[in-house]
Amino acid sequence: MKKALAYILPTLLCFVLGGIAGVLQNDAIAHWYPYLNKSALTPPNIAFPIAWGIIYLCMGISAGLVLTSRAMARSRVMWIWFVQLALNFLWSVLFFFARNPLAGMIDIVALDILVIYYMVHAYRVRRAASWLFLPYLLWILFATYLNGYILLLSLIHISEPTRRSYIS
Repeated sequence: MKKALAYILPTLLCFVLGGIAGVLQNDAIAHWYPYLNKSALTPPNIAFPIAWGIIYLCMGISAGLVLTSRAMARSRVMWIWFVQLALNFLWSVLFFFARNPLAGMIDIVALDILVIYYMVHAYRVRRAASWLFLPYLLWILFATYLNGYILLLSLIHISEPTRRSYIS
């Protein structure tokens, strides 16, 4: 039972935090996000909970593999896992709840780096734990592009009236 909990608890934590983030971002998804200038590559809203469901499951299993290993570095790797999970949650708060693409961009770039850092260190503990983070890494790199696209277009949109006033 103890071994099963090593897989169940981290997975449950991912889903609980994802659920809380979903509640926090509901208003922005309804009243702010639809009006942003988004990339043509932006998936439909239904794709996000499906992707995150798979990713959270992989993240939980990855943590379980690390927790059940006998490697000396498992505590350090789990610390990295928890910090990246916190940054993951924080991104939803910054981007959607605070409606701040710039703060979201700073957070998601740090998250990209930390996920790679986790993968490198988890690989030394259990290779499968590292590989289970690959879908997550690919998804957040794509999310970084989407966040960056929104940020860039919002900055261009903000600066347009200023540019026009100098031209006129």
